[in-house]
This record gives sequence, structure tokens and C-alpha cells, in this order.
Amino acid sequence: MSEVPASQQELWNVNIVYKDCATRMIWTRRKFLRTAAIGMALPLAGKVFSPTSAWATTPAETADSPLLDELERSSFDYFWNEVDSRTGLVRDRANANGGDSRTLASIAATGFGLTALCIAHQRGYGNPQEITDRVRKTLRFLAHEAPQTNGFLYHFVDIRNGHRSHHSEVSPVDMAILLCGALSCRQYFQDKQISSDASDLYNRIDWNWALDGGDTFAMEWTPEYGFGKFRWDSYCESMMLYLLAIGSPTHPVPVQTWHNIRRPWMVYDKYRFISSPAPLFVHQFSHAWFDFRGKEDDYANYFENSVLASRAHRKFCQQLSQRFPSYSRKLWGITASDSSRGYVAWGGPPLQGPIDGTIVPAASAGSLPFLYSEAMTVLETLRESYGDNVWKRYGFVDAFNPMTGWVSSDVVGIDVGISMIMAENVRTQFVWNTFMRNREVKLAMEQTGFHTPGPYNPEYALASAAKPQV
Repeated sequence: MSEVPASQQELWNVNIVYKDCATRMIWTRRKFLRTAAIGMALPLAGKVFSPTSAWATTPAETADSPLLDELERSSFDYFWNEVDSRTGLVRDRANANGGDSRTLASIAATGFGLTALCIAHQRGYGNPQEITDRVRKTLRFLAHEAPQTNGFLYHFVDIRNGHRSHHSEVSPVDMAILLCGALSCRQYFQDKQISSDASDLYNRIDWNWALDGGDTFAMEWTPEYGFGKFRWDSYCESMMLYLLAIGSPTHPVPVQTWHNIRRPWMVYDKYRFISSPAPLFVHQFSHAWFDFRGKEDDYANYFENSVLASRAHRKFCQQLSQRFPSYSRKLWGITASDSSRGYVAWGGPPLQGPIDGTIVPAASAGSLPFLYSEAMTVLETLRESYGDNVWKRYGFVDAFNPMTGWVSSDVVGIDVGISMIMAENVRTQFVWNTFMRNREVKLAMEQTGFHTPGPYNPEYALASAAKPQV
């Protein structure tokens, strides 16, 4: 097993390789990101907005997009097939052509998978009764059989029984992703057992325990070492964690925890937005379920903030084309993913990790609600120019390098998940509309000060989100 690098310079250039599952579980992408950001805190941000409304309806043809429908159907196949039939747990990753026998599951992939079942049922991708039964079985296992600590499940578990795999941690953020899936099912299926089990899963979590006496959440806990020294104390994908914890009907954390999060400025080219140095997924994951369109708190309109972060990332990739010709206006997108040297947490701006010209399809697919035209151009270019080389049974492979010919043999559950959900949100807003009906979510957003600042018309022209930029 590779040693965890010690110096800051090494951390920025580390290649997180995991030829076996244990390496990844000990040194997860999120621990890497938090460690890499130590000593790089930027000033607190004031309120941030883009010049124009960042969302409205997508073009009329979006709902009938053959490519997006193909992407969603293939993604659903992953979440239907790469699952244990008894537990409902979803493989963390699988061979892109299926037929995988690995037993490592993740609760984050399972959370995405539960949401995928809602989408599939709504769109008729599978037998409705079989999908409903799968949701019932999964939530029953999670709520009543899966091993847990103070309500939290371990991040990586054995797909067959939910037992902790190797030295995996309890991860509050990954638990939040699982809950987003469970609460989506609770609202969509309107089934007595599903509702009861999803509520039990949520209500039993002792969120205050995960604060570990601090004013922000601890990043992880293990039985061997207790809570780690790093915290979810800076803006990232953890928005969903704080809002779910604040809205808890049984063990809520103080509303002040929301205000304790640092919100540093990032400036790149002409773009100024709230962000820590991190891959692009931190601007996507909470937005998969929480609908921040047309809303702001004391600090930002977070949807428009993600629009700006996505535009900055696209510009960043274009400028990288001087070193790596694989990047262009039609082909961009880097986020934590597989690489020819293993799993890496890379991206930018600023430049992070050993970038080598690799393209990560989930980076652009996850940006669909923020940069519809630009993201669709990438997906269409990938499908048309690279075809079966990068498109397999479960859709796009996790990553590939056009310069070297390297292609990942796998897909990763959370990357498949963010691609499917954001495709659906940009087509119909179905996941947003379903998840936001949860009373706990509404309460948390009210308590943290979210409001609509002025007239908000979702029928308005696409404005900055869908208007192409060269």
C-alpha cells in the first residue's frame, strides 16, 4: 500500500492509486481534498451573484434529447444490475461492460442509486412493481439490518451484508448522499413502508455526535482512531450535510453551524466565485437534490455560483490546451476520477493533481444544469467522435485520454449517478421537484435564511446557464 504523502507539495501532486480497495478506503478523495487545502484558506467571501439569472427553462428539445435519454437509460442499468439482490447496496465501481463480481459497495453510490430508481420508475425504464420492490427491500435493509454507529453507516461496505469493509470510515457527507436518495424515494413513491423506513433511517442519526464538540462537522470517524482532525469547515459539497442535519426532526444541529462554514473567494480569469481548491464535483453534488435556483442566503446564490465555477473550469481547460491539445471548447471536463495511474483527485482552477489530458465525462454531464449548451457539446462530441471506444454498456467510461489512447475499464457509481441525475434535472427538474417536497428540507432552508430576492420566473429565457459562450 502506498504511503500517504506528508508534505504540502507532495499532496498537490499525489496520485491516489488503488489497485486494491483498501487503499481507497483509507485515503478517500475527500480526505485528500481536505488535506490538500490545509494552509490554502482564502478570505471570507461576501455575497456573490452572477450578472444575470443563471437558470430558466432549457430549450424545448432538451426533454426529448436522444443522447440524454440514452445516458439515463444506461446509467439506470448500472444501478439496477450492480446491486446485491438482498441488501440493495450498490457497487462502488464496476466494469463498464457489466458482469462485475467485486463486493465493495459504497453508501454514496447507493444514495445515487435510490434516486435513479425514482427516475427509472417515472420514465418507465423498468417494471414499475419490480422497481418499487427494490426500493422497499433496500430501505428496509438500510434502516433495520445494516450495521450502524449513532445512525451512521460506514462509507465502504460489503455489498452482501453491509459490514464495514477493511478500514473504512464513517463519513457524514456520504451518509448525507445516502439520505438524499432515501428522502427522494419517500416523496416519490408515497408508499407506507418506504416512507417509514426512510424516515427511520433519517431520524435515528445523531448529527450532534458527528460535530465532536466542534462548531462544524468532523470529516470522519473510525473505531480505531475516533474522529479525525479534519473538518467540513469550508464551502464544498457538504452543503447537503449541514442542511439535512439542521432540518433533522430528532437530532438537529444548531443553525449557527451553517454560518460557521468558511466561504472563500476564488478568482480565475474574469470569474469570481466561492470555492476551495477542489475538483469540479464539489459544485455539483449538493445541487443534484437541493434546488438552489432563484434562492440566496446571506452569502450567495449558490446555483449561480456553480455556473461561474463551471465557466471558470471550462476556461481553465481551454487554457490547458496549450499543454494538452485534447482540451478544447468542445472537449473539456476534469474532476476526481480514474486515470492511467490510478484514482486521482484532480482538476482546477487552480491546477490540481497530475493532469495529463484526460477527459472525465461526468465533469461535463454534472454541469448540464449550469452550462447546458457547452456541456451538451462535450457529450455529443464524445459520443460522435469516440463512439464505442468510450461508450459501453453503462454509458461513458469513467475517464479516457485522447492523447495516449488510455481508456478506463470501469465506471464509478457516484460519477454515473451525478450524470444521470443532472441529465434528468436539466430535462424535467424531476429530482429537484421531488426532493424539495421534504418538509425537513424546506425547514432547514428557511432556518438558514434562504429566500427569493425578487421576481423569479423559471419560464425566463436561458440567460447565462444555457447561452453558449465561446
